[in-house]
Amino acid sequence: MDKKYMRKRNTADINRVSSRCLRVVVYFLAVYYAYILMLKEYNGVILSVSFAAAALIALIPGLLVKIFKIEERGVTQHIVIWCSAIISFILLTELNYPAYPLILFPLILAALYYNRTFVLYAAFLMSAGILGSAVVQIEFPKLVLNPIYTTYDEVFAETIIPLIMVEIAMAFVAFFIVDRNSTMMDKYIDTAITMQENENYLIYAFSEISENKSKETGEHIRRVAEYMKVLGRASGFDMEYCDKLAAGAMMHDIGKLMIPEEILDKPSKLTDDEYQIMKNHVLYGEALLKDCPGEIMRIASTLAKEHHERWDGKGYLGMKGKEIAYISRMIAVCDVFDALTTTRSYKKGWTVEEAYNEIINNSGSQFDPAVVRLFISNFDKFREIHEKIPDKQIY
Repeated sequence: MDKKYMRKRNTADINRVSSRCLRVVVYFLAVYYAYILMLKEYNGVILSVSFAAAALIALIPGLLVKIFKIEERGVTQHIVIWCSAIISFILLTELNYPAYPLILFPLILAALYYNRTFVLYAAFLMSAGILGSAVVQIEFPKLVLNPIYTTYDEVFAETIIPLIMVEIAMAFVAFFIVDRNSTMMDKYIDTAITMQENENYLIYAFSEISENKSKETGEHIRRVAEYMKVLGRASGFDMEYCDKLAAGAMMHDIGKLMIPEEILDKPSKLTDDEYQIMKNHVLYGEALLKDCPGEIMRIASTLAKEHHERWDGKGYLGMKGKEIAYISRMIAVCDVFDALTTTRSYKKGWTVEEAYNEIINNSGSQFDPAVVRLFISNFDKFREIHEKIPDKQIY
């Protein structure tokens, strides 16, 4: 997780909020339309067309976000501001005085984005809308509900210049407010990133203690964490959740802290009693983590408990199919792939091709077929991680 990603996520949240604001405008327009219609002072056709056009424009950002999922794209904020400016232009043109407060509407939405330049951009856009509104009123009076100006001299002196001055003045006020808020947001993001990095470092250090007990596990936890990121992204999870998956995955074997070293490092096959003790590390891991606060620890607790479960129900705890959490079905593939390709005191590591075939052969029995399909389509990334993070002997 980096500053660029957090800003992108923050912009996506603001885009969703702005889209909802414009949807609320639709309700306001409906109520205001009904009120003006009851007055019977205006042309009903022009009134209906104007308000209908404004309502449809207000729905555009929300529809684009909902249908095309473009809330993370920079163009969305421009669509929001343009739509708000066009709505303000329509109502300002048709209603005149009652719509004057709307000249600040695009400015308010622009101020949400913690972007100083964007505030000035919105002010410039609305100033052009104010000027365009006056042109329409003078040149096409029959299209206006309440035309009150007939000459440019009159409209510039009494309306255009004062309104644009108000818009510019409020834009500078918003500029300095946004400037301060942007600085505060940068500090918040830097703090959040630092805290996340510190948390990940502590998690890794804590996890490495359990891995070092076996003397030869090397970079297992790093590779499994990276494999989980690959499957997480392939599963459609966002980057933030994938980072949490990776952090949680590093603690999947934390329960081995409670297993005697003579069992962990035994070079020959375990006896039935020893194997039962070894199996208990999943319950020890869950017990260590289940009461820890935070989403990463909840993920870690689930992975610690279920990472040895099998799709067919023949795992350590007898869970099967979708009784096993999806993230645990993911780590089952990651953990086994890494275990197969790593040299241990009791075995020689397989090639990545041999491990690949083993994963495929056990699809539907040991592994969730859906996860195996993701593994197959992302195998090149698994190979790259395996080569990039080689084991190092621990003495």
